[in-house]
Amino acid sequence: MEDPPPPPENSTRRSQKRARAQVQAQLSANQTSKANGTSAENRERTSEASDQIDRESSPEDDFEEARPRGKRNRASEGTAGSAHNASHLSLIEVIKGNGKLIPQVVKLWVERYEKDPKPAMVELLTMLFEACGAKYCIKGEFLDETDVDDVVVALVNLARKGEVEDYQNSKKKELKNFKDNLESFWDNLVRECQHGPLFDQVLFDKCMDYIIALSCTPPRVYRQVASLMGLQLVTSFITVAKMLSAQRETTRRQLDAEKKKRTEGPRVESLNKRFSMTHERITVLEEMMRKIFTGLFVHRYRDIDSNIRTSCIQSLGEWILSYPSLFLQDLYLKYLGWTLNDKNAGVRRASILALQNLYEVDDNVPTLSLFSERFSNRMIELADDIDVSVAVCAIGLVKQLLRHQLLPDDDLGPLYDLLIDDPPEIRHAIGALVYDHLIAQKFNTSQSGTKGDDSSSSEVHLGRMLQILREFSTDPILSTYVIDDVWEYMKAMKDWKCIISMLLDENPLIELTDEDATNLVRLLCASVKKAVGERIVPATDNRKLYYPKAQKEVFESNRRDITVAMMKNYSLLLRKFMADKSKVPSLVEIILHMNLELYSLKRQEQNFKSVLQLIKEAFFKHGEKVALRSCVRAINFCSTESQGELQDFARNKLKELEDELVAKLKAAIKEVADGDDEYSLLVNLKRLYELQLSRVVPIENLYEDIVMALRTFRNMEDEVVSFLLLNLYLHLAWCLHSIVNSETVSEASLSSLLSKRNTFFEQLEYFLSTFTEREEVGKHGNQLACRIDTGRHDYHLHPWCADLHFCRENVNSSCFMFLADETEDEDVNKEYIEETNRDAVMIAAAKLVAGDAVPKEYLGPEIISHFMMHGTGVAEIVKHLITVLKKKDDDICNIFLEALKRAYRRYMMELSRSDDETLTSKSFIECKDLATRLSATFVGAARNKYRSDILKIVKDGIEYAFVDAPKQLLFLEGAVLHFISKLPATDVLDILKDVQKRTENVNTDEDPSGWRPYHTFVDSLREKYAKNEDIQDEKEGASVRRRGRPRKRRNIEGKRLFDEHSSSGEEDSISGSDREDAQDEEEKQDEEEEEDAPLIRSIRSSSKLRSLRLSREENKSQPRAGDGERAT
Repeated sequence: MEDPPPPPENSTRRSQKRARAQVQAQLSANQTSKANGTSAENRERTSEASDQIDRESSPEDDFEEARPRGKRNRASEGTAGSAHNASHLSLIEVIKGNGKLIPQVVKLWVERYEKDPKPAMVELLTMLFEACGAKYCIKGEFLDETDVDDVVVALVNLARKGEVEDYQNSKKKELKNFKDNLESFWDNLVRECQHGPLFDQVLFDKCMDYIIALSCTPPRVYRQVASLMGLQLVTSFITVAKMLSAQRETTRRQLDAEKKKRTEGPRVESLNKRFSMTHERITVLEEMMRKIFTGLFVHRYRDIDSNIRTSCIQSLGEWILSYPSLFLQDLYLKYLGWTLNDKNAGVRRASILALQNLYEVDDNVPTLSLFSERFSNRMIELADDIDVSVAVCAIGLVKQLLRHQLLPDDDLGPLYDLLIDDPPEIRHAIGALVYDHLIAQKFNTSQSGTKGDDSSSSEVHLGRMLQILREFSTDPILSTYVIDDVWEYMKAMKDWKCIISMLLDENPLIELTDEDATNLVRLLCASVKKAVGERIVPATDNRKLYYPKAQKEVFESNRRDITVAMMKNYSLLLRKFMADKSKVPSLVEIILHMNLELYSLKRQEQNFKSVLQLIKEAFFKHGEKVALRSCVRAINFCSTESQGELQDFARNKLKELEDELVAKLKAAIKEVADGDDEYSLLVNLKRLYELQLSRVVPIENLYEDIVMALRTFRNMEDEVVSFLLLNLYLHLAWCLHSIVNSETVSEASLSSLLSKRNTFFEQLEYFLSTFTEREEVGKHGNQLACRIDTGRHDYHLHPWCADLHFCRENVNSSCFMFLADETEDEDVNKEYIEETNRDAVMIAAAKLVAGDAVPKEYLGPEIISHFMMHGTGVAEIVKHLITVLKKKDDDICNIFLEALKRAYRRYMMELSRSDDETLTSKSFIECKDLATRLSATFVGAARNKYRSDILKIVKDGIEYAFVDAPKQLLFLEGAVLHFISKLPATDVLDILKDVQKRTENVNTDEDPSGWRPYHTFVDSLREKYAKNEDIQDEKEGASVRRRGRPRKRRNIEGKRLFDEHSSSGEEDSISGSDREDAQDEEEKQDEEEEEDAPLIRSIRSSSKLRSLRLSREENKSQPRAGDGERAT
């Protein structure tokens, strides 16, 4: 339909002027004449006249004013249209569709209900059933006679027939707001009925009966929707009850005021009547709340569906918080305490968050005292929950308890162990608690806070931090973890001047011991790294850090502040702690994070030169790896990052260092030739080795001396020989690097390199043979061969390097020589043999396999077969090798199967040569553990991705087990069985048929013991197929994973609050099932958590083993040290 043509411009302007003149005249008349009517009438006339102008005005002449009026008109037309549409839509259509129409629809429905209740009630109940997904209608004439149970039975039958739709969990776009709309509908209905139908004891009583009945039915969709509606009704009842409570309080105050006047009259009577009516309505509402609570909540909070349980606990928390007069009592609080043991992480988290909100209100704390006493232990235990989000929330809850003085300090011991936990979220949450409680002491009411300036406050806080670090002073890595946890919250760690002042003993508030000074130096170095944006704790995901521009500016500002604070004091610190090998590495590393340009800008060149001189002195004063490596990095940094004159000075100082080192080595070799001690030669070789790791060192005039020493002095210490060969190897590598990167290669340089190579191989072959003959020290030769062989694949471009192949063969033949030794090596404190035990061989072999330097068909399975035999260090190496092989899409199934076969053969060999049942059972357990760990690498989506590989492992494993049956049938139980659970039920059935077919014509009764593994295997297949492993896998895949160390097993007893209010049977069933489920979940987690576990686990384990060994050496008669102590 086309719009009518606009009127002519002239006529439009004339009509507009006439209309304005008429309105002005009318307005003037209204203002001057009172006889024309009241002021309201005048305003009405004015409004009508203005509307007339609006109608007559042309939108073309007055566009600025016409467009808004047009919008308002369209809006009003849209509202009218919506109202018209709302009257023609059914209730369920509105809920499934546009939620904005719900208030209008509810208002219209209430009007219909007040006129004729039965048809409106039928309409509401029909919507209730349709919201559950069932199409069922009650006839109005039979509404009163209809039994609720009969209707519910009919609805359940509809669900059994599959005639039910699930709107709440539907993925359809038009139903995405169904849940919110349904809650909004009931909330609007309660509010609209609060002045009438809400209290007629018919409408909502009938609705609650059906909702409670449906919430107890088997179909999950009925329970979900009914629970949603029931919980929302209580929430809406609370809203109305709070409004009525406010009215009752107002009425009570008015009544008290009237009574003070001592006058009786209609006003007092009216107030009494209003007060009584309001009180009765509140009582009715509270009875309806109790009805839903007892009929719905007490059953659904333990529903099998975790989403229903979560909704119940979330709603209960809101009820207690918003309406404490009814719900803030132990009768209701106990459900929050019980669900702290729920097997689902979401439910536990909902309970914790609800309690956090309650403890935030100070007025609630006195009522919560008994609850806190009963459940505080469980709250503390949840801080170490298997789910990270639950643990973090629980730590926040513990902070609330501490704030209200509801926890004794003695109960916090287990929490402090989490300072060195794996997930950073947990560590940082504990760090916040430690800072608030132990360092800042915010929860200590007896101490109002430290008075004084910022410096004194920083010293107090640093002193308390040092007390904490004393617990970890024996292990620098663990100390770093603690510093990382607290750093974000503790400003004193960024008070550089205060820390430096304490280290220099400038009027210290706290007298530092040597241990405290070491910890404070570590704290200073770690804090400097954090301040400039570096990690001090390795991340679990190994992702590179990216910061926005603003954050980078903050880091640069911190770098300047650090440089300014250290500029004049750095040399003083280095000079004071020069002789202390535990402090020098951390102090020297600080310069790597300073802005060296400021030395020139601030005219502090002399201080820079002093620092470099002291670093050089430290390099020649210490022989430990950490100290030397720090000095080399610092000097290299200064020679590259400084500018102008300072850079020239740094480079000259580096050249002096190299020349002095070469001179010392020449002198040391001469001393050995004269028969003196080899210590000076060894320590200087270590210095040269560290220097060559980072840069080219010109040792051409030293090369012949090193070769001469190797040829002449055949009886030198193994470590000296190793470092002589290592330095030759690095020199050879740098020469090759120079040739590869040069544009032209001279014949002389190539001939020289070939000659050095031949000389090096000659000496290496001699010492390898010597080391192999002397078995007690053979590990040095193998470590050296491993180190050199792993670098071979870098030189594939050069055919003349092919002679290195002999080293690889040596590794293949001897790489597992030392893996049989289960004990720790005696020389764990030697700094330079970085891999002092079996880890060295395993790392080298794994590198060869990962880099395709050797065929993986032999060495790969051999490495993997040692997965569970040699502690966490080897396990970490094997785990990462498996990850690499999977990423490369290698033949992982054959490698796994071959590894299992080799582990099984070791068991068979042990069985044949030993009668000791302990050794044979241990060997078989190792085989089973290997199968468990290998099968655990196929988790979640990986099961589908590697389904064919898993199936091949199982089928080929069965084939291997039936070779010369029944001699090898134990392989089924020890290896194959663990992979069955990773397959779907259809594959399990096929495997069962195949295994049974193999024994159709075999009499298994002739050798019952030999065929016992077969029968066990078949029974397990039948059991797993009956349990439908597909469903089990889905549940396992949906569980929340917690990376890191395994959770501690706890036998958590159910907390019984008040015997007079609780059913012991109900509580025992809850706590018992939760314990079983929690244990199953933890066992499953232990199998799945290994994929990306951080290395801190290995570090802690290794650290504890060393401490235990040292304790045994000191006093072997005493019990094992550390058994009753905290792990450090």
